[in-house]
Amino acid sequence: MMMKLHIRDVSKTYSNGVHALKDVTLTIPVGMYGLLGPNGAGKSTLMRTLATLQEPDTGSIRLGETDVLNQKERVRETLGYLPQEFGVYPKVSAERLLEHFAVLKGISDRRARKEIVDKLLHQTNLYEVRKKKLGGYSGGMRQRFGIAVALLGDPKLIIVDEPTAGLDPSERVRFLNLLSALGETAVVILSTHIVEDVSELCSRMAIINQGEILLEAEPLSAIAALQGRIWRRVIDKNELAEVEREHRVISTKLFAGRTVVRVYGDTPPGAGFESVESNLEDVYFTTIGAGHGEKLVLGVER
Repeated sequence: MMMKLHIRDVSKTYSNGVHALKDVTLTIPVGMYGLLGPNGAGKSTLMRTLATLQEPDTGSIRLGETDVLNQKERVRETLGYLPQEFGVYPKVSAERLLEHFAVLKGISDRRARKEIVDKLLHQTNLYEVRKKKLGGYSGGMRQRFGIAVALLGDPKLIIVDEPTAGLDPSERVRFLNLLSALGETAVVILSTHIVEDVSELCSRMAIINQGEILLEAEPLSAIAALQGRIWRRVIDKNELAEVEREHRVISTKLFAGRTVVRVYGDTPPGAGFESVESNLEDVYFTTIGAGHGEKLVLGVER
C-alpha cells in the first residue's frame, strides 16, 4: 500500500497574535500535490511544520506509520526539503558542496557517495557544471542544486516551498519537469502562489487562505465544476466599477490597454459577455473570494 501523509486539525497561532493555521486537515497521497494560496496564507508555516522545523499548537501529523510531531529524527531520515530561501556557499563548487551534504546525511562510504552525487548531478542536469562555483549559478541552476540536496537519502516526503518564483520560463519548465518525475515514488508537496505550477503538474491540490483550507480537489474536477459559469467581457477601465457593482467579478486583467473582466454566474450576465472555458485561475479566485466574502483582483492597473 502506498504511503500517505495524514494532517489532522493542525492549528498554529504566533506570539504576535497571527492565527497562521486554523484546524488544517488534509490527506496527501504519493504524487505531486499542490498547496495554493496567496503570500501570507499559511503555506510556509504548514511546510515548516511538516519539515519538523516548528511545532503546531494542536493537531497530529502522520507519514505512513511515523508520527511526524513525536518522531522527528525518523521523519528527517526520509525528508527532502527545499525552503523558499536557502543559502549556498558561493565560492564552493556544486560537486564539493553536494558531497559535503552527503557526508552530513550519513553516506560514509566514499565510492557509494561519489556514485550518489554523480547520479543526482545528472538527474538535476548539473553534471556538466559540477566544477563551477555556486556563486556563478543562475537562479534556476541554484534551485536545481537545492533539489539535488533535498534528494539525498532517497526521501519519501519532498517539500518544495515557492520553488519557481523568480525563474525564467525555460528554467521553470526544466525545474517542473524534474519535480514531476519525483512524484512517481514520493509524496511531493509543491507550495506556491503561482496557479500555473499547480495546473501543469499536480493531480491533487488544496487552496489555503488566512490559515484555512478552502478547497481540496483534483484540479481537473474543480475546473469542470465551473464549466458554463465563467463569462468574459472586454471593457474600458472606467466601466469597471459599474461591472463590479452588478456582477461577481472574480478577476480582471489588462490586455492591449483595455480591461478584461471574468465574472462568475449561473446564468448569462448580459450583453457583451461571452461564455469562456474555465481554468484553474478561475477556481482559485472564485474559491478565495467565496471563502472570505470578497473578490480577488488580478493585474488591475491602479
